Amino acid sequence: MAEQAIPFAPVDVTEGPFAGWKTWGYGGDPFETLTGPFFLRVGADGAVEAATLPGPAHRNGAGPLHGGFLMTFADFAIFAIAWRELGQQSAVTVSLTSEFLSAGVAGEALHCTGEVTRATRSLIFARGLVTQQGRPVLAFTGILKKTGPAATQPGPQAP
Repeated sequence: MAEQAIPFAPVDVTEGPFAGWKTWGYGGDPFETLTGPFFLRVGADGAVEAATLPGPAHRNGAGPLHGGFLMTFADFAIFAIAWRELGQQSAVTVSLTSEFLSAGVAGEALHCTGEVTRATRSLIFARGLVTQQGRPVLAFTGILKKTGPAATQPGPQAP
């Protein structure tokens, strides 16, 4: 089986409830493909919004959304928030601090908005708020380290 190259830039979503959004979750990022998909869009005001629709597999044993899933979504969201600042550079998460504000539930979309608070030659600082039906679920701050030019990434296996 040959690997297919996937560009670093997110791809357009053309079907389903997130048609018109973008994602890295259709093979461009293997972990986001497994745990998401997660979506992003840029509003008319230039603000970036991230979203996902959690299902039953994203819950913990007690029923609410698993904290690890929420933090995974926050990690996606910080890259979405910093996407334009990164340009054609790749990056890694150096720090991600979160505060759980309320329990999330499966079957209702999660949304995240945020902002880059500072950008240097090598670091991007950002913060965000994850909400569900307008209710705050998770607040986070994080730091991304630029690691160099983005390249195409290996994508899903093609027959």
